[in-house]
Amino acid sequence: MKNKEPLILAVVVVFSLITYYLVEPFAHHVLHKHVESEGFVYADLPALTKTGNVANGKELVMGAGACTGCHAVEAVGMPAAMEPQMAAASYGVNPPDLSNAGAIYDAKFLADLIKNPAHALKVAHKFDATKGQAHPMAPFSGAGGDIEQEVADMVAYLQSIAIKPEAVTPKIAFENACGRCHALSYEKWTQLGEKPSFKYKKDALAFDIKVLEYEDSLKAYMGKLPPDLSMYIRSRGEHFISTLIENPQNQLEGTAMPRVGVTAQTAEKVIEYLEDAGDTKRHEREEIGKNVMIYIVIFAIFALLWKKQVWKELH
Repeated sequence: MKNKEPLILAVVVVFSLITYYLVEPFAHHVLHKHVESEGFVYADLPALTKTGNVANGKELVMGAGACTGCHAVEAVGMPAAMEPQMAAASYGVNPPDLSNAGAIYDAKFLADLIKNPAHALKVAHKFDATKGQAHPMAPFSGAGGDIEQEVADMVAYLQSIAIKPEAVTPKIAFENACGRCHALSYEKWTQLGEKPSFKYKKDALAFDIKVLEYEDSLKAYMGKLPPDLSMYIRSRGEHFISTLIENPQNQLEGTAMPRVGVTAQTAEKVIEYLEDAGDTKRHEREEIGKNVMIYIVIFAIFALLWKKQVWKELH
């Protein structure tokens, strides 16, 4: 009787591959559309046409621009006007400290954010001024001069007080770009900052209550509580998160998540921070993997030399 095992094996392999394709690549393609990166160039935003004056920008940020009415600028000794949970109750989310905004965010984005927050953040669908749905950040309408020049001056000032872009660490990038809306429990990060180690349980509970109050305001503002990002990089993947940061509407049309407006370098550091948080042993594992590969290569060389020696004696 003719051996039919190879035929049976071939049929099993073919059907296994078809099943795999339907379950994994095809299903993934259908359920998760592929979004190309826009390169973090923000092509929809106008370029700055004026050279900023830092001194005038400082006067505007600290005065007529009214930035410090909501934002802290700790780099120049300007604290926040209110506690984060109180700010969230007023604005929906705690306004960011502007100390490093000039290093973290794209200059075109900052300029458009100052003039038209809902447009820059791509949340105009949520805040329709014609229906009385004003964005909590008031647009800057000018201080009596050339508004384009004034905005360029404010951006120049923010860049002048910020740390150098290369000095932005993954942690700084995450906390500024994501940390006011998203928790990261694996790093003990809450929307109010890192949770301290408390001596007394009552103090820990008091902190938790503040976090819950903040989350309630954030939930009302966003429609739902933004997810904890501890494992997001592993469940969604680097490309999804990168393109979501760049333009949330491309991945989740109609989402209340605003465009963050970070530079490409800042986005890479956010991704790096999420990778470290979601896989704390990844660097150690990668180093071990290299050592194992070196061992295998050395072992293979000695095995080959030993084989040649044995066969040489047999012949």
